[in-house]
Amino acid sequence: MQIVKVELGDHSYPIYIGENILEQIGKKCAGLFNHGKCAIITDDNVGSIYAERVADSLSKVGFLPFLITVPAGESSKSLKFVEMCYNRLAQERVERRSFIIALGGGVVGDLAGFVAATYMRGIGFVQVPTSLLAQVDSSVGGKVGINLKYGKNLAGAFYQPRLVICDLATLKTLPERELKSGLSEVIKYGVIYDENLFSYLEKNIQKLLKLDLKKLLPVIERCCQIKAEVVSADEKETGLRAILNYGHTIGHAIEAITGYKKFLHGEAVAIGQVAAAYIATEVMKFNQESADRIKTLIENAGLPTSIRLSGKDREKLIQAMKLDKKVSGGEIKFVLPEKIGKVQFGKSVPIEVIQKAIEKISTT
Repeated sequence: MQIVKVELGDHSYPIYIGENILEQIGKKCAGLFNHGKCAIITDDNVGSIYAERVADSLSKVGFLPFLITVPAGESSKSLKFVEMCYNRLAQERVERRSFIIALGGGVVGDLAGFVAATYMRGIGFVQVPTSLLAQVDSSVGGKVGINLKYGKNLAGAFYQPRLVICDLATLKTLPERELKSGLSEVIKYGVIYDENLFSYLEKNIQKLLKLDLKKLLPVIERCCQIKAEVVSADEKETGLRAILNYGHTIGHAIEAITGYKKFLHGEAVAIGQVAAAYIATEVMKFNQESADRIKTLIENAGLPTSIRLSGKDREKLIQAMKLDKKVSGGEIKFVLPEKIGKVQFGKSVPIEVIQKAIEKISTT
């Protein structure tokens, strides 16, 4: 088992990465929380497979776990399900020194984290990510939130977990499409921070798609190390942490205009990465060969690099981008690569270049 530490002073916490480590959750939590009630928030897909094992582990060390199950999918990241969770916690008489386990992918982690951050002005929570995307990205760093009608993650908080447990064995029950979606975020880390990681992915992408855990373990560990380094340097996203949004400005807008139903998060971000690479060739002197490498790796990971858009859809996409949290003074800001392994953030881009990038990723 590998351990990565997120260094945030009093809010520091470990990330445990290994195979078949779900049964250790109880013992890990026993050293952090008072015995008593705790909630396991999960979805109806993950809960049916893993909730009983997690609950048993907690019960064995004296906790009294109960289950809150939401529907699988992005629609659960909403005020409706936040209220449902609040009401269950109140019914169960959860106290401030109780805690929440987030058992699932990115949606569950964001929802459960938001509930933990706001119920009784904050109770402890533990991330137990069961998707690749959540293990390498959304479970680490303390960004929690829900979607509103007008955009993704518009209501949220910075609220760190007390512990993260990444059991690679849970990836064996992950649908292939979800695995590919997670690889999109893995590729992102190579582009923004580590050229060696990017090269490793180019050489091993087919083995990762076949879930070769020996090849996957160092990838997950490295992604967690990068996320930990960035978050430790900039917890509240006042600067450096913005690099983690590479591909997300257009990616989030794609999710919004398609109603969060057509694309998984990683799929939308994959298209966004291709668009951002093209923009970088126009405004950053990012070489075309590197842009082509990004697109090829994304394609080899089985991810989309284009989207069917009508003229009206393209305008909707730009309007959705203007609702992005990183917009400043009405100006859309981008994370753009200088070279593979290094990016700049907060870059303003002329609207005509954005329009050209949208054309590049559009099919009719």
